[in-house]
Amino acid sequence: MDTLGFMSGTYHDRFRHAADRLRPHRQRWTETLLLAGITGVGTGLSVAAFDFVTADLLLEHMRALPVPLLAGMPAIGLLLAWGALRWIGHGASPSTSDEYVRNFHERDRSMDLRPFPARIMASIATLGFGGAMGFEGPSIYLGAAIGTALHRRFRRVFSVQDTKLLLAVGAAAGVAAIFKTPLTGALFAIEVPFQQDQARRVALPALIGASTSYVTFVLLRGAAPLIPAAGSPAFDVPDLVGALAVGVLCGAGARGFVWVVAQAKKLRGRVPAWAAYVGAALVLACLVPITASLYDTPLSIGPGYEVLAWVEQPSVALGLVAALFVFRALATTATITGGGAGGTFIPLVVQGSIVGRLVAGVAGVTQVTLFPLVGAAAFLGAGYRVPIAAVVFVAESTGRPGFIVPGVVATVVAQLFMGNASITPYQVRMRGGHVEQRMRLPVSSAVRDDWTHLDADDRIDHQVEAAFLRAKTLSLPVLEETRYAGMIRLADVVAVRAGQRAGERCRDLVVDAPGVAEASTLLRAVTDMDTWEVDCLPVVATDDRIVGVVTKDDALRLDQIVARQDDEPEPPTH
Repeated sequence: MDTLGFMSGTYHDRFRHAADRLRPHRQRWTETLLLAGITGVGTGLSVAAFDFVTADLLLEHMRALPVPLLAGMPAIGLLLAWGALRWIGHGASPSTSDEYVRNFHERDRSMDLRPFPARIMASIATLGFGGAMGFEGPSIYLGAAIGTALHRRFRRVFSVQDTKLLLAVGAAAGVAAIFKTPLTGALFAIEVPFQQDQARRVALPALIGASTSYVTFVLLRGAAPLIPAAGSPAFDVPDLVGALAVGVLCGAGARGFVWVVAQAKKLRGRVPAWAAYVGAALVLACLVPITASLYDTPLSIGPGYEVLAWVEQPSVALGLVAALFVFRALATTATITGGGAGGTFIPLVVQGSIVGRLVAGVAGVTQVTLFPLVGAAAFLGAGYRVPIAAVVFVAESTGRPGFIVPGVVATVVAQLFMGNASITPYQVRMRGGHVEQRMRLPVSSAVRDDWTHLDADDRIDHQVEAAFLRAKTLSLPVLEETRYAGMIRLADVVAVRAGQRAGERCRDLVVDAPGVAEASTLLRAVTDMDTWEVDCLPVVATDDRIVGVVTKDDALRLDQIVARQDDEPEPPTH
């Protein structure tokens, strides 16, 4: 009995000791989930206010204007957006949802909240005046900003691995609120950072944030489904063949659409801002009377919810359907080129619904509800690389789970046609080992804002050598006026004999090492450094302007490589 009592007391002490070790961890996790709920409520309130101002106060009243006046409204919106980003945001980009994906992978940086007011104002101007983009981009950005702000305020609650947790929660809450789809919101935030993987660690907090945001939003704005749909489709063999065809066309169409959007963003950086604005304004102005005359309503205006209703009409000319695909693609790319701020989630849905309606028309299907919704799922899933979220979105937004099976078929097929393409350039393909994952990150995760350069006309003298000492690198970028001209290496400078330096300038020693694009990976940067035998490279914009420098030491930071990954379990806090 004494032995049994001793053993019982020993196990009791061990259990109590283990419970004491786990208590701080449980308390921190509880606080994290509570903050996820607070993020959801705050996001739901913010998105409801954004939706009311943009949709009810601006867009709805603007639609009542005569067509000649309506044609000029998107241009006014783009001008106001440019002004907000230029003067309030101090030159900030119009990126919204891309900021979430980009910042998710910048492990040692939190989201920059300084451009927040400017981007929201630009989004209201763009969307409220009829820009052909979605409300989800600003909603994701609103949620991510709220999550980032709460994380900064309660930093003590989070471990190193949790630095991006509330960022993802806020993104999930934004999607859940604006589309009234809580499960889609959580899945989107989990899927979109990677092309072939998920950020599983944030799953439970994202579900909590999405749920609380959804409840908050519908209490203020109502719970009507985003996409009205009647009945539940009967899915038979002909429908299976049709879903396969929709998947093929949506995969090819999404890949083309992604390419066009990428070119629109590049064009915005290559041409003067006024030229991009004028071109976009003219295109948008011309599309309004064209679509108004062909479809009895200007379907080129706004995010495109009216298109989703139009394609479900039982008898429409297929030529008009095909033309609408082109008109909406032009409207969206023109809005992007003109510097508009908004999302591309709904534009992908709209393009997919048009493709689905084309297939239904060609197949002679009388019940035209099925294929447009299947197309919406396939086009969205392929374009954003979020197949699960896309299928669930169609089921949640219609209130009809019968669309899940055909949506899955079409979405899987569409994925096969996408390759590595994506609507956002900041996605990482998938997680791997510590080194592999680090190398897949964008160069923005290691870029230095403070950097030293040499001018092409600088003489090779002691001042040049001193510049290398200040920068603590063996190579430096050389500028020709304000544009990147190449790299100069300290070894080449030292090799110039003292008697010959009087006639040598930096331009004479420049090597034509290409700069690193902002969307490139660290692996590409390190590979280029090895190729050109330099230990740093400038990160350059499309106009050859240097925005920062990435060094080999920063790219291969040991503390970042051996850091625990975001989905690894954390040991109990001692």
